[in-house]
Amino acid sequence: MHTNDHHAIVEEIFHLLEEAGAEQYYGEAVSKLEHAVQCAWHAQQAGAGEELILASLLHDIGHLFDAEGTIRDERVGVVNHDDIGEQWLLERGFSARVARLVGAHVDAKRFLTATNSEYMGRLSPASVETLKLQGGPMGPADTEAFATDPELRDILRLRSWDEMAKDPQWVGPGLEAYREMMIAHLDSRQSR
Repeated sequence: MHTNDHHAIVEEIFHLLEEAGAEQYYGEAVSKLEHAVQCAWHAQQAGAGEELILASLLHDIGHLFDAEGTIRDERVGVVNHDDIGEQWLLERGFSARVARLVGAHVDAKRFLTATNSEYMGRLSPASVETLKLQGGPMGPADTEAFATDPELRDILRLRSWDEMAKDPQWVGPGLEAYREMMIAHLDSRQSR
């Protein structure tokens, strides 16, 4: 993949986020784009590295397009957006780690609702509704397996930023602030 291809991929992502992302985020007081940039900003504020910041920005990319295997619900969007987004990012040259973090953020919610009795009470009504469609809290065997994931800490960090990124009063950097980071990430993957 050439650098020009990377610019085209970034343009494709920006187009998705600016067009479909302008729609209201399901049941929340922010748009999908606002949710994405807020999540990335929270990651930056916490001192996260490039891959975790990009995963935070792109964690809901699977909501923004239709792909083969998409399971859509008119109330909450693409139910399997985590899996769709993970695969889509891999196909475009993002690192396996970025894709994995995106692909695990729904399971993180299922894990936390199974292991932290207070977590369910902090979910927004829309997030509670999507949890039902995503399989509900994990069972004991899945919880035990998920707890051994080497990326568990960062998966849970992304999940917490995801929950925080719903503030309609938030003011911060826009999408453009992440263009060079995204291009540099894709360029670094090419040089390997």
